[in-house]
Amino acid sequence: MKTIDDDIRSGSFRQIYLLYGTEDYLKKQYRDKLKDALAPGGGMFFGGDDMNLTVYEGKDTNPREVIDLAETLPFFADRRVIVIEKSGFFKNTCEELAEYLGQVAPQTCLLFVEEEVDKRSKMYKAAKKYGAVVEFSAQNEELLTRWILTRLKKEGRQITALVMQMFLGRTGTDMGTIDRELEKLICYTMGRDVITAEDVTAIVTEQTQNKIFEMVNAIAEHDQRKALDLYYDLLTLKEPPMRILYLISRQFLILFHLRDMAAKGFDNKVMAQKAGIPPFAVRRNVMQARGFTAEQLKQALQDGAELEEAVKTGRMNDQMAVELFLVRYSAVSKSGSNKKTPV
Repeated sequence: MKTIDDDIRSGSFRQIYLLYGTEDYLKKQYRDKLKDALAPGGGMFFGGDDMNLTVYEGKDTNPREVIDLAETLPFFADRRVIVIEKSGFFKNTCEELAEYLGQVAPQTCLLFVEEEVDKRSKMYKAAKKYGAVVEFSAQNEELLTRWILTRLKKEGRQITALVMQMFLGRTGTDMGTIDRELEKLICYTMGRDVITAEDVTAIVTEQTQNKIFEMVNAIAEHDQRKALDLYYDLLTLKEPPMRILYLISRQFLILFHLRDMAAKGFDNKVMAQKAGIPPFAVRRNVMQARGFTAEQLKQALQDGAELEEAVKTGRMNDQMAVELFLVRYSAVSKSGSNKKTPV
């Protein structure tokens, strides 16, 4: 990101930029900043064509067409800007365009915006060699907190550390989601200076992953009614049963890894990185992991895979498969252990 900011500040641009990663909010922000700096006045045409700004999107983008356009002189301007989004060029072979990146016409700038890339691909290596490659990944708690506080300060709002944790616990780390929920929160607290826990509870939408966390909590506490109610809530919100099963299994996998790492004495930062969760979520996940034995977590992962296979092969209805999983793991047998439900 600093590379792009420095280039915009100095007015000295590369001919190739590759922006990629899972943090869509930041990626789009920097895409637009670059586009506006490279092709001033073309904003109203973004998503279509301007004389010197062209946007391609999707896997059907024709590399030969891109090259032909790149070789065309700009019309009464210093440069021609070509934006290529979600092309898949950096995941699949695109020999022709990869070769061209080493000889882009001096008046042309190519801006690629992708979610996934293969760093072994010729396209990635060429973009890195002849231009600038910038990854946009999920931001850590410290950066997110600083960003939120800056935004709230501009709006004349204050928030305590505890309420901030509660807010992030409901939104997750996706900056697009945080941005939308912050806007709602700011409007909801119009005329007041301090954002309270009650405000967050009243207005901030709880993300699916949080409901999954609550569901696994209910399973750990053997609260079958609550686990099933949360499941039916997600179905009402049009969440597909197999996605719910995937998210439940993913949560059990996180707990399995965290339980093992906590026993080995890893610190929160390392555990967060290895488990793929934000640092502020480590403590509550470790506490949740204590509700299960290592064997139960391992068995849950195996059962989840078996149920998924049963659905894919047509032996079981998808909604019933998830219900069976929830019933089995939230039930307590007379011996105090979970009773196996046949798949």
